[in-house]
Amino acid sequence: MIKQFFKKIRDFWIKPIILRLDNINYFIRIVNRSAGIQNDAARPAPYLDRFGYKVYSQNDEDGIINEIFKRIGITNKIFVEFGVQDGLESNCHFLLFNGWRGLWLDGSEENIRKLKEYFPEPISTKQLTAINAFITVENINNLIEGVFSGEIDLLSIDIDGNDYWIWQAIKCIQPRVVVIEYNAKFPPPCEWVMEYEPNHIWDGSDKYGASLKSLELLGDKLGYRLVGTSICGVNAFFVKKELAKDLFPEPSTSENLYHRWDFAKHISFYNDVYHFKYTKKYIGKKISSQDELEESK
Repeated sequence: MIKQFFKKIRDFWIKPIILRLDNINYFIRIVNRSAGIQNDAARPAPYLDRFGYKVYSQNDEDGIINEIFKRIGITNKIFVEFGVQDGLESNCHFLLFNGWRGLWLDGSEENIRKLKEYFPEPISTKQLTAINAFITVENINNLIEGVFSGEIDLLSIDIDGNDYWIWQAIKCIQPRVVVIEYNAKFPPPCEWVMEYEPNHIWDGSDKYGASLKSLELLGDKLGYRLVGTSICGVNAFFVKKELAKDLFPEPSTSENLYHRWDFAKHISFYNDVYHFKYTKKYIGKKISSQDELEESK
């Protein structure tokens, strides 16, 4: 009886208090980071947290992407993104809106049908290419190099599974910036990568992708530096090492830049009525001819 009594006290009183204090401490750390307050060694480059906002991205990725390119500059305004679903809520919709060119890939025939319905103008002018394909390590380079090759500004990877292995396999393009989903269930310094499964489809479980630490180490091997993560604990942002210089926070480790999965913050972005209710089609910059497309490059 005594053990049960204390167990009830622990479960109904102590645990909620500890959880609440933990959330308060986490919130204070994020606020301090966003305000530029440093609790340890001074860092000249501000964290990306404070610059995040949502236009068409799932969470705060639009603002973070914009800030990254403010710091490193833009070259050819080309993006490649896969796992894009119907394109309306994606990391590159706002870039397309601002005149970028790109390639969208998705494994669902229905998603691509909707995408072509929602984005007829940029598709008709070749500003946007949309391909229905189930992405694997074996086919990813063939899919991309049929449209783009060489240096591009942005690569975005979100396929809820083999993300790590696909990034490692890409050779036909050299993105200056990479956005990739990480599995926030496994905080640093935990290293975890799901085994490669060519036919993998996410089943809603925690078996997908890779931990942030594992992506940090892979990025380092591929010549990239981790520069930040989305505040909801969804996406990680990488920049080519030679471009990052002293423009981003140090240390550039997952231990320093990790955000845990935050359901409340995710829901707050999801319930943004101006995005969720009214985003039903593409209303961005209209490029009506091939000549205008060439001028936008």
